[in-house]
Amino acid sequence: FQRHVYTYRILPDDEGLLSVQTIQGIQAKCFHTLPDLIGAYQHPNNGLVTPLLHPVHRPRQDEDSDGEDARGWGHTVPCPGASPSSRTHIPQQLHQRLQEQVHSSPASDFMGFMAEYLTHHVQDLEALCHGHPQLRHLSTALATACRALHSEIDFTLAGLETLARVFEAPVSPRSPAREQGFLSSDPDLEMLLNKISTVNHLLSSLEKKVLKSLQETVTRHNLALPSVAVAPLPAARPLAVQNFEVKVGKSQHVALTVDVESGTMTITKRGSGSLEEVIPQDKILQLIKYQSVQSKVRLVCARENQKSLSRDFIFPSARKREAFCQLLQLMKIQHSNLDEPEIISVYVGTWNMGSTPPPRSLASWLTSRGLGHTQDETTACIPHDIYVIGTQENSLGDREWVEFLCASLKTLTAIDYRVVALQCLWSIKIVVLVKPEHQRRISHVHTSSVKTGIANTLGNKGAVGISFLFNGTSFGFINCHLASGSEKTHRRNQNYSDILHSLSLGDKRLAGFDLTLRFTHLFWFGDLNYRLDMDVQDILTHIVKKEFQALLAVDQLNLEREKSKVFLRFSEGDISFPPTYRYERGTRDTYMWQKSKPTGMRINVPSWCDRILWKSHPETHVVCNSYGCTDDIVTSDHSPVFATFEVGVTSQFVPKEAPGYSPEALACIEWESIEVMLKTTSRSKCYIEFHSYCLEEMQRSGENTFQNCDIPGFLKLGWSSKHLPVV
Repeated sequence: FQRHVYTYRILPDDEGLLSVQTIQGIQAKCFHTLPDLIGAYQHPNNGLVTPLLHPVHRPRQDEDSDGEDARGWGHTVPCPGASPSSRTHIPQQLHQRLQEQVHSSPASDFMGFMAEYLTHHVQDLEALCHGHPQLRHLSTALATACRALHSEIDFTLAGLETLARVFEAPVSPRSPAREQGFLSSDPDLEMLLNKISTVNHLLSSLEKKVLKSLQETVTRHNLALPSVAVAPLPAARPLAVQNFEVKVGKSQHVALTVDVESGTMTITKRGSGSLEEVIPQDKILQLIKYQSVQSKVRLVCARENQKSLSRDFIFPSARKREAFCQLLQLMKIQHSNLDEPEIISVYVGTWNMGSTPPPRSLASWLTSRGLGHTQDETTACIPHDIYVIGTQENSLGDREWVEFLCASLKTLTAIDYRVVALQCLWSIKIVVLVKPEHQRRISHVHTSSVKTGIANTLGNKGAVGISFLFNGTSFGFINCHLASGSEKTHRRNQNYSDILHSLSLGDKRLAGFDLTLRFTHLFWFGDLNYRLDMDVQDILTHIVKKEFQALLAVDQLNLEREKSKVFLRFSEGDISFPPTYRYERGTRDTYMWQKSKPTGMRINVPSWCDRILWKSHPETHVVCNSYGCTDDIVTSDHSPVFATFEVGVTSQFVPKEAPGYSPEALACIEWESIEVMLKTTSRSKCYIEFHSYCLEEMQRSGENTFQNCDIPGFLKLGWSSKHLPVV
């Protein structure tokens, strides 16, 4: 109904009366027969999204020659390929294993329920053999066995909610109907899982509520807290001096030595070893990268006579040139007199962990080493300002995972990174870590999550997001896990749309705008699950030959982006690494493209499921320095993917006492005219609101100066410069 699936259960009670299952606290309507129930819900506004039509009678099975129906009440339907003796032997084996466990288990009552199930489990076995993997009889047995757990969770949950309300603002008391429904013993497994999830949420949020309440008490009563000595920020591991062999002119070779710590670059003639020149970082004015020759760069330096000197250097490869430029830029930043940075480095990583623990070391992933566009070894060890780690099917606990990441970065960089935020949705997690010196520059942190699993209610698929301001620059990060299966391209597109419209991130004043327009820089990554539309054997042949362009031409994500169905105006780095899914665990030499399921054999063609994309405001500085995957982390059937970025940031404000400040120096925008096309049948006058972090308050235009409706269903509006504000 309206592109969503709604499920309603019709259940009998102890007296045989039928009712539609309702949420807790809502009185159920009971009926003697199914036609009576259907008749009552044939009218609208009865709690269902749409009225019911008519009862559907169960089709009668054809009877066999002995008068038994086709399911065989008088005999057991054999599983394909299984003999009657093997079916009899299976329950005996299971009973024997259960009997061995009973002596060492205190849960004797629970074991009794399971023993009863094993006696009749052949019915589930038959259903499974015929392609029905629901195991209805096991679900019934578990629901009955867990009946007592409902009441235990109810009382625990009631106590936790009571304690939570103590530290919250007063709310209206719970209604008796809700209390009665809350303490009922409903044996439904889904409801039990919801209760467990609620307990988990309350336990995780209770500490925050108590801490907030105590902090407010301290502030309200002006209580003095003992002063705590602030520990000095840990010193980062010094960068080693790096040397580059380059060519000057047609034949001359020189060595360039970059010492980031001392802030100097040295030029030494090759062969003679004589020192030619030492250039301090403040004398380096400009670096110009040649587009025609990817390994060539021009260095512009200042001279004492106020004239600049430019020299061209040719590196052995474009990768070496990029490493040299990054080191010079880092040297300029470290020795800059500016109070705030103008450029920061951002690391983004995504990995479907396959519900298995990670290896002891994530060094290759966190240092962007492996396959594809990777960083040179001279710059791979440089710590990034911000690390954003997104995972899917992550079986580790939230705290355990964050501590593992921080410890890994501490080992690699000798820096204690600070946690900006963590957001989780079941096994989908996103963590943002920053250098200690940047912690004060982070503000307006928001987190959100969206479920896109079955009926948009299960969190096995969905997205988690974190947004914040770095001084005056807004960042958004979204980690998602979309629907799987080669044939579910449309479903993945719908997942993307649901996330786009439901994820609540960024400034609340910009909530009316598209999510992708709310941030200076937005990074979207995860297990997007888009596949390759090609025969699996042809895919494997292209992979062996490293003919990735032929595969990218049939990549579903690329095809959908070309149709403007998803990720409109997003960018992605060049893919020069093999598909990251589906590998055999324990190796990166073999793709396991066949997967056995109860419904048959499923084909998972090798694909670039794991992707990193970004979208930035026009004319903002963002450069992707690496995009690739690891080749030595083999615990999952996915390979971890990484990307690193050089991102321009702005100061939070312009101080009025700054040298050279004057009102005329500030930039402004003057509009000549604006035209808008709206899909509407309305003929009302309209105005435009202008929102920005750069504006002290919202600006509004006058009403539109002209309009026409030449195109049916659309309204064309226009504003002249006189009716538009200068912002």
